[in-house]
Amino acid sequence: MANLEKIVDELSALTVLEAAELAKLLEEKWGVFRRRRGGATAAPAAAAAPVEEQTEFNVILTAIGDKKIEVIKEVRVVTGLGLKEAKDLVEGAPRAVKEGVGKEEAEKIKAALEKVGAKVDLK
Repeated sequence: MANLEKIVDELSALTVLEAAELAKLLEEKWGVFRRRRGGATAAPAAAAAPVEEQTEFNVILTAIGDKKIEVIKEVRVVTGLGLKEAKDLVEGAPRAVKEGVGKEEAEKIKAALEKVGAKVDLK
């Protein structure tokens, strides 16, 4: 019983944010979720299955920002397009710059375009 009292004392010392994080971790670990009224129920079998991590991304140029020429140059580097094709792609935003790329490459492209002022989404 002493161990349970120790656990109760430790839980009582948690902040509200820490308690919420603990609840989230327990939900994930045990496959339960809270109802709005505070009760817990077993999660459906489909929800308990691990979610596959996305492996392919589309890099979408959503806005070009103030530095249109720099964005066009960066799009040329990333895609290998000619000047006219890159210009058309940039001016047609929102459009996909690259499709079906890995997470690391998508993040790299996004960072490069955002560095020159463009707005980019990964989907």
